[in-house]
Amino acid sequence: MGESIYKIIELVGTSATSWEDAAKSAVEKAGSSLRDLRIAEIGKLDMTIENGKVAQFRARVTISFKFDG
Repeated sequence: MGESIYKIIELVGTSATSWEDAAKSAVEKAGSSLRDLRIAEIGKLDMTIENGKVAQFRARVTISFKFDG
């Protein structure tokens, strides 16, 4: 079997519900336009706040996929 090369990108997913949903939305959106996704790693979690309440959960996700270059 030959060697493989992988590209790594970073995305930020958002959700009004949870960090889990935010990360899931980032991975699923990436999967709709990229092929051969391999690993997703959550690097940072944060929230946006409006009027003293949590408005959105945000998850910074690093995703690797097979590079055909």
